[in-house]
Amino acid sequence: MGLIQAAVGAIGGTLADQWVDFFTVPDTIGPTAAIFPAVKRGENAGRGSNTQGSDGVITNGSKFVVPEGYGLVLLEDGAFTGFAAEPGAYEWKSDEAASQSIFTGGGLVDSVIKQSWERFKFGGRPSAQQNALFVCLKELPNNKFGTQSEIYWDDAFLNTQVGAITRGTYTLKITDPLTFIRNFVPAGIISGRGVFDFTDMDNPAGEQLFNEVVGSLAPAFSMYTNDPAKGNRIAKLQQDSIGFAQSLSAAVEQNYQWKTGRGLEIVKTAIISIEYDATTRELLKNVQRADALSGARGNSNLQASVAAGFEAAGENAGPGGLIGMGMAAGGAGIGGLQQPVAQPAPPAPAAPAAPAAPAAPAADDPMAVLTKAKQMLDAGLITQADYDAAKAKALGL
Repeated sequence: MGLIQAAVGAIGGTLADQWVDFFTVPDTIGPTAAIFPAVKRGENAGRGSNTQGSDGVITNGSKFVVPEGYGLVLLEDGAFTGFAAEPGAYEWKSDEAASQSIFTGGGLVDSVIKQSWERFKFGGRPSAQQNALFVCLKELPNNKFGTQSEIYWDDAFLNTQVGAITRGTYTLKITDPLTFIRNFVPAGIISGRGVFDFTDMDNPAGEQLFNEVVGSLAPAFSMYTNDPAKGNRIAKLQQDSIGFAQSLSAAVEQNYQWKTGRGLEIVKTAIISIEYDATTRELLKNVQRADALSGARGNSNLQASVAAGFEAAGENAGPGGLIGMGMAAGGAGIGGLQQPVAQPAPPAPAAPAAPAAPAAPAADDPMAVLTKAKQMLDAGLITQADYDAAKAKALGL
């Protein structure tokens, strides 16, 4: 009975597979799907009768339409037989008996009789397995990364080790479809029985990639902040989606050989948040304060502080204090208190003149000495102990 059923199945399947098929991308495929089977258009607007063809058989003369941003991979008996990355229409042609069709010049004997006999030997199934896959060649979005605890890296800008909890997303691109399928895609996907989606939580292969990205974050941060071309600024991480993606891709390649061994590459990143640890936050605060008070801005801030000290000294010391302020302004006053600012190189020195005779030092005026000391104390340039010592010396105590 089984042999009769096999014969009936062989003849029926052979006749059904004489129809020429039309293969396209599924209508419902999502934007994060990386690999999926090409589907037959058995009907169109209610017309068409090609609904009984065998799985794993592509009839000669069948057409494939490859849309922009996708590639077509053809397989026969588990081996690659063709790849098309240019958009357009393609026609299937194979010497395999299962692909022969009387509609495309295969002849009655080769297309029906011989093919039916081959199927009869395999219990009614086709004697070859053929399938077609579409591969997305666009950027594949919404691949997430994140850490539950701090990761640490050596930061050139802060000149120390820093730590942070971070999370974000990245886009992937399949740069070598055949290498990716050969080395990474499960057999069920290759045989056309499913969709490979990196963002699928039930995809163990996608989960492995997530873990490898998280394991590469620390060296990627270190690589980015230690690259002089990136400005060595930790604050630029969230603004430079492509620059940090290059560092992350390089770290992943170094650790796991994504590009050379799997045909994958990280293209862009979007860092949603970076939560620095307490030590790093304090370091950043100090650096920001130093940056804000550097150069001319720092000089203005320092001189304003000294001016406030002068004003306080004048109010507290009376007329004598005001006289001392004038004397101080002519000596180590506001103009003499400033941070060094880069100046242009001085011209070549002229011939040295004869040294002038040193002037005799003027007698120290106790009022002037005390006024200067008070000004320096108010400006925070000396301590209270230094002021007390200067006062005792000036008054001969």
